[in-house]
Amino acid sequence: MIEVHHLNNSRSQRILWLLEELELPYEIVHYQRDATTNLAPESLKKIHPLGKSPVVKDGETVVIESGAILEYLVGKYGNGRLAPSASSPDYVRYLQFLHYAEGSAILPVMLRLYVGRLGEAGAPLAPRIASEIETHMGWLDSELAGRTWFVGDALTAADIQLSFAIQATRLLYGLGHFPNLERFLQQIHQRPAYKRSLERGGPYAF
Repeated sequence: MIEVHHLNNSRSQRILWLLEELELPYEIVHYQRDATTNLAPESLKKIHPLGKSPVVKDGETVVIESGAILEYLVGKYGNGRLAPSASSPDYVRYLQFLHYAEGSAILPVMLRLYVGRLGEAGAPLAPRIASEIETHMGWLDSELAGRTWFVGDALTAADIQLSFAIQATRLLYGLGHFPNLERFLQQIHQRPAYKRSLERGGPYAF
């Protein structure tokens, strides 16, 4: 049985969604953020020393990092679903978006979150951070022009991986300039598997 160590309001929600799309049985070990610091509890370090979520345990195999978890689960259990084949013309585009989500897209959004907590001390950085968000989300928005999904004609793990950065942008910055990204979120939020993942994962601020 696959075991997901799931922190509330975190990237691990994507893993639950993926597992629901693949219709795989899984168990959730729930963790709650500290109400004051918003950090993960120390107990999460029992499964992995970094104390970060998501962590997936599949038998004796423990996998961290959302992108690695998605690749592992799709590769082992996907049976051709949620990823193009390595011989497909779409495969490089798939890999690009799968890794871009956490490699570049999320950085200015997280900076917006952390610098915002500094109040006036962080104000000088705000214009540069906003510019970076506009650049990255503007590019993603343009990549969805005339498309339903980021890769090919069906949902892939790349869409699932990108969802958190786009959701976080909507929460912390807004998607008023990015209508295609807003449409993207609306369509994923209507998917039965996504709804099931929320029912199992619990409240999700993003």
